[in-house]
Amino acid sequence: MNLASDLPDDHDMQLLIELLHEELGLPERKTVSLATSINVDLGCDGADARNLMETLEEQFDIDFVDYDAYRYFHPEGYDVFLKRRAKGRGNKVPLTVGMLYRAIKARCWDTQALESL
Repeated sequence: MNLASDLPDDHDMQLLIELLHEELGLPERKTVSLATSINVDLGCDGADARNLMETLEEQFDIDFVDYDAYRYFHPEGYDVFLKRRAKGRGNKVPLTVGMLYRAIKARCWDTQALESL
């Protein structure tokens, strides 16, 4: 796994990278940076996404105040008909390593703040 030089060198980031590697299997040939999207670049979705976010909540004690999984991930068993019924939820917002790191540091998920950075 290749880690970009922009990743903070602290305990929280080390734990996050370990967790992402365990849950998603970080690619050997891609460089992981703060801008790496776990849903778009790494293909995290469905049950994998749910497990990852639950583990983040438990391990880092993050308060997911306004977190909306459908904003970033397709549900397990995703189909095109479900996408049509969920208006405004077809295009997924990239959820980056940087967003996860900032949520860990704040111990809170604030969608507007995290997506604005």
